[in-house]
Amino acid sequence: MGLQRNRIPPVPSRRLDTAEQGRARATPANLDTRYAFRRNRTLTGSLASHVASVNEHGAELKSARVHTHHLRRHRRHATAALFGVLALAAGMAYIIFQAILATTITTGAPGRIDTAMYSQAVQDYLTIRPLERFRFSLNSASMARYLQSHGFPEVDTVNDEITFDGFGKAIVHITFRNPVVAWRTGNMTMYVDAEGNTFQRSYYQDPGVQVVDQTGIPATDNQVLASNTFLGFIGKVIGRMKENGYAVNQIVLPANTTRQVQVAVGGVGYPIKFSIDRPVGEQAEDASRAIRYLASKGVTAEYVDVRVSGRAYYK
Repeated sequence: MGLQRNRIPPVPSRRLDTAEQGRARATPANLDTRYAFRRNRTLTGSLASHVASVNEHGAELKSARVHTHHLRRHRRHATAALFGVLALAAGMAYIIFQAILATTITTGAPGRIDTAMYSQAVQDYLTIRPLERFRFSLNSASMARYLQSHGFPEVDTVNDEITFDGFGKAIVHITFRNPVVAWRTGNMTMYVDAEGNTFQRSYYQDPGVQVVDQTGIPATDNQVLASNTFLGFIGKVIGRMKENGYAVNQIVLPANTTRQVQVAVGGVGYPIKFSIDRPVGEQAEDASRAIRYLASKGVTAEYVDVRVSGRAYYK
């Protein structure tokens, strides 16, 4: 009987755990990253909060205290960024709230007014001045001058307060000039206010001052009488006399001259001669003093002449 060899079972290979398998499958790139500190690199910093190191906030090893500082700084930056975004959003909302894209015209005049033409003129003004398309930057005085010089001389002022009327909309309040005298030339009527401004559209009741033309010259052919300068002079006479306490009832243009007017004042039984070549304010003051002087002396005059500076004649 032959001897049988005992067969020794082969030793099973040792199974690798998951960590070892992961290390076994590590690539050269992972090894370089994992063990980079082992080659020509010095770790800086400290994990102990009571040990201070040079440039500990920029070191590789950071203690709990340094981590807390970093988190606090990050929180401050995030908070500042949040407030910046909120401030920008609030600023954009304010700009949209103040923007003027469409306008509604309101006036205090009693007459019927075509506000569309004034609204279009306002839009034309804002088009050439885009920086004023906001209620806080709108220059109302400049807008009033623009309207007066672009076909709307009857405009007196534009209200400084531009009212909100919805997003992109605003209410613009316009005040018109109130005439003190009207001059009719053929089919055209010219109005004059107390400051001597002339215009053709009036939304108020026709003034009670009557202009009587005794020159004998047809108004359609008389460019001197129908000029803005002459009409402005008449308006200033009415306004300055009113400031001195006298109401003008009638303006007479005497014959054979276009350089003077005769003014009839309420409560005064004689006319006063004014010259268009002399400042209106001075003549109005001289006329007021002459009226008071004659009243104090009980004199009934035929007329008073204030055309000469510093003197008042009466007859």
